[in-house]
Amino acid sequence: MIQFSDQQWALILGGSSGFGLATAKKLAKHGMSVCIVHRDRRGAMARIEPEFDQVRAHGHGCMALNTDALSQEHFPEILSALQEKMGAKGRVRVLLHSIAFGNLKPLAPVKQDERMAQATEQLAKSLGVSPEALNEKIKETFEAGAVSLYSLTPSAYGSQLLDDGDVAHTIFAMGTSLISWVRAVFERNLFAPDARVLGLTSEGNEVAWRGYAAVSAAKTALEAAARSIAVEYAPHGIRCNIVQAGVTDTPAMRAIPGSLQMKANAQLRNPFRRLTQPEDVANFICLLCTDEAAWVNGAILRVDGGERISQA
Repeated sequence: MIQFSDQQWALILGGSSGFGLATAKKLAKHGMSVCIVHRDRRGAMARIEPEFDQVRAHGHGCMALNTDALSQEHFPEILSALQEKMGAKGRVRVLLHSIAFGNLKPLAPVKQDERMAQATEQLAKSLGVSPEALNEKIKETFEAGAVSLYSLTPSAYGSQLLDDGDVAHTIFAMGTSLISWVRAVFERNLFAPDARVLGLTSEGNEVAWRGYAAVSAAKTALEAAARSIAVEYAPHGIRCNIVQAGVTDTPAMRAIPGSLQMKANAQLRNPFRRLTQPEDVANFICLLCTDEAAWVNGAILRVDGGERISQA
């Protein structure tokens, strides 16, 4: 059984939901102490605190800081609080970058698919109903669980288009801020002798999804940053890898325009006919944190049940 020391700490950036929260629970279950940095409104804490209580229940070190992990002005106060909580013997064994804070806007105005509109009109006519009534019934049936209808349901996109500021902000938030955090922790000498830096990417690093352009750019920037970290920090005992999760029903995923269609498509082509769960990813991250995984460095590792390679 995997067992960590409570002197080994996981610093999780973005840990109040999804992959970050699942990883916090998993590592705490196996003995590691956890520091979660998150940014949530006061009204959301009624939902989040019971989740954090599950982490605390394991009886190891645990702290949650509701502050902006993307503001470098806050780095000193976050790391000072962590350093005090860890004590003289505590060190950061794991730095997990799980920040999902980007802009999800299309690059160009969405144009109606005329072929789909014509097909819908023909089908509606043959059934003796209006196209509007047919589309509404398809939408209701799809949302009720008939995932095979995903290609017949239009995705809802906002009218605002992506601008340069959106792109720059997203690339830093979900990509290159990993460099900033690794540097900050390293300069404080808080990393363990055998530390693991981990980030999260998605299939959008190669596949173009409408509304995902800025996040896609951020994910590829994250992967490039991770490779450089893996090479340049290796002499200091730091390994860096990226986990590519399959499509997962997380709050961040639900914010993506067309997420219902993306989830349906993923579920149909996944060899196991289900979506990836946050716990699937957390389980694998836990394995990467073990001594036995020390020789894994600079890799992009898929945790998707074979979703990426399947077109079934």
